[in-house]
Amino acid sequence: MPEPSVGSKTAFSETDTPIPKQKQWFRETFDHLFAIASSAEAEDAGVHLVSGWQIFRSVPTEEVPFWADVVLGFRKMTEAELKKFPQHVFGHAFTTLKCESPTYLPWLEKRLKGSGVLILTRRIGDLWELHPSFDIVVNCSGLGSRQLAGDSKIFPVRGQVLRVQAPWVKHFIRDGSGLTYIYPGISNVILGGTRQKGDWNLSPDAEISRDIFSRCCALEPSLHGACDIREKVGLRPFRPGLRLQTELLAQDGRRLPVVHHYGHGSGGISVHWGTALEAASLVGECVRALRTPSSKSKL
Repeated sequence: MPEPSVGSKTAFSETDTPIPKQKQWFRETFDHLFAIASSAEAEDAGVHLVSGWQIFRSVPTEEVPFWADVVLGFRKMTEAELKKFPQHVFGHAFTTLKCESPTYLPWLEKRLKGSGVLILTRRIGDLWELHPSFDIVVNCSGLGSRQLAGDSKIFPVRGQVLRVQAPWVKHFIRDGSGLTYIYPGISNVILGGTRQKGDWNLSPDAEISRDIFSRCCALEPSLHGACDIREKVGLRPFRPGLRLQTELLAQDGRRLPVVHHYGHGSGGISVHWGTALEAASLVGECVRALRTPSSKSKL
């Protein structure tokens, strides 16, 4: 279950992706979503601005995160604001963007179909099954890349959240560790969460749900009045380093360029547009190589 807010978390908390590259992807994604949030498409796309606090029980080593100048109005929390969180001694206040995947993804699909893109649904067990029907493959299969790309570095990080009705909650709250968070959305409030490495279980755990609710109520006591509580579970496709590269598959004299684009973990929403732009650039290089007469030598 991806954490759905852009800028209320570090894009990749346990990754070897260089900070300048993370910031580039983050800024490009923020600018893209901010344009949507400022347009007539905002509701249909499920993208909107949200303000709130990121709070810490002790002063963090990095008092100003790398994304501070990308989000809006980033500042240190005042003493008056911190009174709301008696167990915390430091915090950031800012306005960021919330992108609701269940709405955003169908909106993107609608845009693609409107542009004439043909969408096919089929199950494959090997990338070679796409040859020769397709000249270039972009592999965004996430956890499926364990099989399709033979990548043992990618593994699931299980996320369990609650979706509740609490329309009076207007500000996001995120504990500095990133494990406990409250994100108000268009039609519900998301309470989280968990990070269970290597856990493939998609069934909600009632004990975990009680723990999430308890942790969130400790930060926002008014949530005790929340209703219509629903459990959601998802598997984040985590990889120590996001894989964003071109691989040339070769078999019996045949060649198939594959652009790999997966392993975002819980930071996918925060950087998705930036990494997609880079993947599109790699596809462009593949197209140019295929159109060159000496493409075989270049590929």
